[in-house]
Amino acid sequence: MSPRGEQHVRLFFLYCLSACLSACAADLCNWRGSGLLRDPQSRVVQQVRLRCTEGAVEWMYPSQALRVVLEPNLSSARHSTVCIKPFGGFGGASAYIERAGQLHLLVTEGGRPEQVYCFRADGPQKPAIFLQATLQRDIGRRTVGFRYELLSNGSTAPGFPPTMVQGKTECRPCNDTELLLAVCSSDFVVRGSISDVSHDSRRQMSLVEVSVERVFRQRSSVFERQTGGEGPWRGRMLTLRRCRVKAGGGHFLFTGAEHFGEAWLGCAPRYTDFVSVYRAALRTGQNHCEFALD
Repeated sequence: MSPRGEQHVRLFFLYCLSACLSACAADLCNWRGSGLLRDPQSRVVQQVRLRCTEGAVEWMYPSQALRVVLEPNLSSARHSTVCIKPFGGFGGASAYIERAGQLHLLVTEGGRPEQVYCFRADGPQKPAIFLQATLQRDIGRRTVGFRYELLSNGSTAPGFPPTMVQGKTECRPCNDTELLLAVCSSDFVVRGSISDVSHDSRRQMSLVEVSVERVFRQRSSVFERQTGGEGPWRGRMLTLRRCRVKAGGGHFLFTGAEHFGEAWLGCAPRYTDFVSVYRAALRTGQNHCEFALD
């Protein structure tokens, strides 16, 4: 076989391998594919449908357009907000949200990877994200991707980054009703103290570092022990800078939500105050769940 023929065989093999990997890289929650497999003359927008409330999309060598429809199998749950967080090095495409057949720009090429973008998903249509590839002069590796989360009506407070969702959010302590709900439904519930607070001026966020004495519940490993598994638990939480959280004495009950691998502070009463509220709720039967007090 001539050298040119061998080259064609290798290219065909790589094409088939890429097609197989692309097909095998899709599941109900995540999708990973390549724009190199598309016919450059085709005008058909590639369609992807994902059936989970959270996952990821990774589009290598973006070409033409990709439409991602989010339609989770949990049809009984109403999801009113969709949030996406671009991967680092987001390049080669721009992201739009689709509303009533119209596209609205959400993320441009080179968007900040730490930024989270959210939009309302009310209405009869399934939420969709439209990726439009930008014209590239080089053939270097480019990848556009993002993680997504669908949030139900009750997910936006407390413990959700309020700057992501339209609407005014107050920096105030939770009332008794909100607190009793938070200890039952939050992604994490821990008791501890604030050891340090730092600020991110660009994001207008505060990073709250806490030393934790007891972990009542956590969805993932936001709070971890130091090497060796001894000593206090430690972790970090985010909150709005304008809420002016400060380091200081006292023990608190920290509750909140986890989004895109980060913990967001929700209700955080002094622990003694929470104990008083919970015991009063027990006496009147207004507690929403059983909570193990010390």
